[in-house]
Amino acid sequence: MKTLREYIKEADQKGVAVGHFNISNLEGLHAIYQAARKLNVPITIGLSEGEEGFVGREEAAALVRALRDKDNYPIFLNADHHHSFEAVKQCIDAGFDAVIFDGTELSFEDNVKITKECVDYARKVTKETGRDVLVEGELGFIGSGSVIRDTIPEGAGIKTKPEDAKKFVEMTGVDMLAPSVGSIHGIVRHGEPHTDAKLITEIRKSAGVPLVLHGGSGLRDEDFSNAIKAGISTVHINTEIRVAYVEGLKKSLAEKPDEVTPYKVTQPAQDAVQKVVSKRLKLFSGIK
Repeated sequence: MKTLREYIKEADQKGVAVGHFNISNLEGLHAIYQAARKLNVPITIGLSEGEEGFVGREEAAALVRALRDKDNYPIFLNADHHHSFEAVKQCIDAGFDAVIFDGTELSFEDNVKITKECVDYARKVTKETGRDVLVEGELGFIGSGSVIRDTIPEGAGIKTKPEDAKKFVEMTGVDMLAPSVGSIHGIVRHGEPHTDAKLITEIRKSAGVPLVLHGGSGLRDEDFSNAIKAGISTVHINTEIRVAYVEGLKKSLAEKPDEVTPYKVTQPAQDAVQKVVSKRLKLFSGIK
């Protein structure tokens, strides 16, 4: 089986993107995995620090590894939005395939310093174990949190400069970069975030590494397509599937108030998540 690095490189060459979806529970994992398997595309499971605290770091790694080994299927695990070297290190040690150090609230210098520390540790582990661990850095304003916002937050207009992206990659050695190109974490009720395809093209050329689009929930299909054509190789989705899960669960509880079997109560929620993931994966992979 190819590594996550190889799948991302392949996506970059083909002008498609690998889908990255976060989980908070077992139902989410199964929904995402089944959607990917039906379409026969690689998939990355994301676990933020908050989700990691609920699901369990080692537990998540074991679950993803079990699915990959059982079915010989390209499913990978990423430590999404971790905010310290120690948090990143723990995920690498637990067996994650990729990690993200989110230093967007730090100065450029401090972001570089800690990101490089994460990269150096990942390289050390790879050298000692042969296990390839990808490190992603973030640069620019993408907002934070999987939330539903009333309006586009201040700062959304501050996008990553190609020259800064080049400098950041050269100084840190990251494998992937998540720049600010117009998308915002969460879903915005009033206002429509748009991806800047021209800027993505410039950053991809300047940075020289695969780019990652965060804040995908709520974007138009054309924004995704344009971003992927411009150089995005991985797309993150979280809020959108959380909303689908909650709405599916509400409907299930309303329609069958006397049902007490958990896996029956949550099945409609799982089905709702799978439907969203399937739709997004088709778009990202160019599947009609």
